Amino acid sequence: IPVLSPDSSSHDAVLSAPAASPADSENLSPDELELLAKLEEQNRLLEADSKSMRSMSGSRRNSGSSLVSSSSASSNLSHLEEDTWILWGRIVNEWEEWRRKKDKLLKELIRKGIPHHFRAIVWQLLGNATDMPVKNQYSELLKMSSPCEKLIRRDIARTYPEHEFFKGQDSLGQEVLFNVMKAYSLVDREVGYCQGSAFIVGLLLMQMPEEEAFCVFVRLMQEYRLRELFKPSMAELGLCIYQFEYLLQEQLPELNVHFRSQSFHTSMYASSWFLTLFLTFLPLPVATRIFDIFMYEGLEIIFRVGLAILQYNQTDLIQLDMEGMSQHFQKVIPHQFDSCPDKLILRAYQVKYNPKRMKKLEKEYTTIKNKEMEEQIEIKRLRTENRLLKQRIETLEKESAALADRLIQGQVTRAQEAEENYVIKRELAVVRQQCTTASESLEKAQDTIRELQQQRYTEQFVSNLQTELEQSRLREAELLGALKEMQDKVLDLEKRSSCLPDENNLATLQEEVKQMKLRELETLRSFREMQEAVTDTGGGGGHWKESPKKNAMNELQDKLMTVRLREAQAQAELREVKLKALQLESQNQIHSKLIGRNEQERSALQDRLQMVANQNKALQAQLNEMKRKQAESDCKSKEEVMAVRLREADSMAAMAELRQKIAELEIQKEEGLIQGQLNHSDSRQYINQLRDQIAELKNEVRQPSPHSHRRAGSHIQTVKRDNSGGAICVCFAATGCGNFAITESHVNIPVYQSILESNASPFVHVSTEVSTQIWSSNGSVIRSTEHLENLQQEG
Repeated sequence: IPVLSPDSSSHDAVLSAPAASPADSENLSPDELELLAKLEEQNRLLEADSKSMRSMSGSRRNSGSSLVSSSSASSNLSHLEEDTWILWGRIVNEWEEWRRKKDKLLKELIRKGIPHHFRAIVWQLLGNATDMPVKNQYSELLKMSSPCEKLIRRDIARTYPEHEFFKGQDSLGQEVLFNVMKAYSLVDREVGYCQGSAFIVGLLLMQMPEEEAFCVFVRLMQEYRLRELFKPSMAELGLCIYQFEYLLQEQLPELNVHFRSQSFHTSMYASSWFLTLFLTFLPLPVATRIFDIFMYEGLEIIFRVGLAILQYNQTDLIQLDMEGMSQHFQKVIPHQFDSCPDKLILRAYQVKYNPKRMKKLEKEYTTIKNKEMEEQIEIKRLRTENRLLKQRIETLEKESAALADRLIQGQVTRAQEAEENYVIKRELAVVRQQCTTASESLEKAQDTIRELQQQRYTEQFVSNLQTELEQSRLREAELLGALKEMQDKVLDLEKRSSCLPDENNLATLQEEVKQMKLRELETLRSFREMQEAVTDTGGGGGHWKESPKKNAMNELQDKLMTVRLREAQAQAELREVKLKALQLESQNQIHSKLIGRNEQERSALQDRLQMVANQNKALQAQLNEMKRKQAESDCKSKEEVMAVRLREADSMAAMAELRQKIAELEIQKEEGLIQGQLNHSDSRQYINQLRDQIAELKNEVRQPSPHSHRRAGSHIQTVKRDNSGGAICVCFAATGCGNFAITESHVNIPVYQSILESNASPFVHVSTEVSTQIWSSNGSVIRSTEHLENLQQEG
């Protein structure tokens, strides 16, 4: 099977055949084996003529031999293409069998490239898109309208603008591309339309009709993780960038450090690789080869090709700054593999790629994103609460400012009203003063009028009275005469009536008598009135005689008239003053009512202001409480950290002390082995005593107490820590046999030596937390009873 492999010394390519495994050769039929043998023979011929193939691009010094070798190579290639067509035709016809039994061989063939005329059917077979239910819905979907139509129309002109199939505003390629993108936006409304997907659909439309391209695209979105890449959140793209950054850091650390130092983020150059599968980055033939492998292996080839490109350009990229790297990615890298895409594929499969590690990275990224999502939710909640609190504070501040303005306005209004009231009171006081003055003037005028009324009787008035008196006297006399006559007539009539008893005349007479009596009563009443008038006139006659003359009366009348005019004027002024007083009192009542209302509003505003202040205090108290709790939690965390560090320091110090003790004990042990010798005669006795002491000390160790127990016939001494040294509370007891037993958790070696120097006993027993040891008086260590016996035997 012929393949293209890169040459190590140049960018030219030679054809080579993959080594078929024994398992694959067993699965092949005899015809296929024969075909493979022919291909291997052709490959050997091509390898023998590889120099002539490379010399075609150089000088033409040996033009004859070059032409011969080129013609032989072209004939071999024509046979090779025919065999490749036969092989891929057989693969397509026996697809299920190849997928089950010859999967590895099929993978190698796909990596070497699918023939152009077989790509449409092979891509459909690889994506299982041959019989899809959505294919029958395609025509119905085209009749519907999509909310993404404007976006699709806008981006169609920017999809493969240099390609003949899509060139032109109303070209066939743009129309079918619009149909496929619109149909998918209706099928998957969550994704709808995303930039970058049009390039994938455009590549499919270059190979197959629009219905088949639509089915393959739907399968790619569903089965090849592209749908997650094109979702509005683009979470899958973030995962791919995260995994690619890890591979870059692991395999190209120097380049990764350079990218970070230049702030050249991975998303700046790798996002389009994953979204368009290198279709916008590399030339179309190279990108199509990558897409062949993508259809079989998925996104793994994108990671491999991306790392291979970076490895190939690492030396150049490290020497460039950010702008230079951007230009290098745009202009240099895309055209490096135009003539030999197999070289890029080979480099891609030399990149280390661990699927298990990628799964682990996916879990790590999911965990990180979940934490970030929780933090974002918490931050969003806190921001919302903060925004609500700020809005509430702003509202309260506005209300407080409004209340303050209203309060100030009320105070100003009250001040103005107080000033107006003060002015009104002053005016009222003036009016009252004027009213009092007018009242006093009126009283004086009334007194003057009364005086004038008493003095108003003139001579004419008196003469008129005298005339009336005379007339009244004459009428009285006439009336008396008439009365006498009537009495006489009455007597006569009574006499006559007694003589002539006529009832009708009697009644008439009685009526006349009654009338007469009434007249008499009226006359008497008038007479009495006349008498009273005469009496009054007589009483005023002396005053008239004493009164001035006529011109004085005229003056008095003039004065009276003047006083009356003044009185009328004073009454008019008094009425006006009373009217003004009534108006002022009504205005005063109105102002008092307005002041009362303002006082009520002011009290209500003060209550509301107090309530707002209480709310502010409560909110401030809550805020202070939250700050206090935060500070307490910070202090607690710091205290816990300090406690942990202190415990670590204590443990390190204890470990250092123990190591020092162990070293010193080892030194003393060696010295004891060299210097210590036991007396042969007393060794058995001392060994038995030491066994007893060991047993007692073990019991003491099992039952520790803060102070050493005192035994019979023993005394206790205590050595405590001094300020300068290293001894820590060592308790030792002299036993009955003259030995010292030292019991302490942590004992310093110089204390032992001081005890040994002051002790006449040949042995000292030491009980510690770690071990139990016995020192002889010369400093040697007796590790066990067996050791004692050995020392005894050695003398």
